[in-house]
Amino acid sequence: MADRPTTDLASFNNDWYRPGSALRRAVWYVVNVLCFKNALFGSSALKASLLRLFGAKVGKGVVIKPCVNIKYPWKLRIGNHVWLGENVWIDNLDEVVLEDHVCLSQGAMLLCGNHDYKKPSFDLIVGPITVKQGGWVGAQTVVCPGVTVGSHAVLAVGSMATKDLEAYSIYQGNPAQKVKDRVIEPA
Repeated sequence: MADRPTTDLASFNNDWYRPGSALRRAVWYVVNVLCFKNALFGSSALKASLLRLFGAKVGKGVVIKPCVNIKYPWKLRIGNHVWLGENVWIDNLDEVVLEDHVCLSQGAMLLCGNHDYKKPSFDLIVGPITVKQGGWVGAQTVVCPGVTVGSHAVLAVGSMATKDLEAYSIYQGNPAQKVKDRVIEPA
């Protein structure tokens, strides 16, 4: 094994990655801790206004529950009537788009970054995430970099989406596999 390449974390360098100025990130960090991650701060309307102030595009009727963690609001677009449940983590190192009527349930994680395990330097890799209209990302799930959750698709509780999810489909497991079609009954 001595002649095989090894991981060298000392050579890690992500200088190419520029998510925003240090001051902007620092101010957002404080606002995120005080107003979003804080279980005592409950106003969805004020949270939506703060997101807009930091560059997010936010629609109307958005519900943001306590203890939500958002990495960079300037890389976030939220449509109308979107729900973000308790302990949702939007780790948006890249763009995240949540179209209209999307639900991210408790503890869901949108993970836009990872590391290239093939490189000795363990390079950072990022990819955008989109949840199309009516998509539901269930409780305690993970959506990986570069994934699109199709219109009205469901990622079931505790599952991990490592590839795109087809519209009007229900996915379950790790990695998530399609288990059936989603049928929505007429009102």
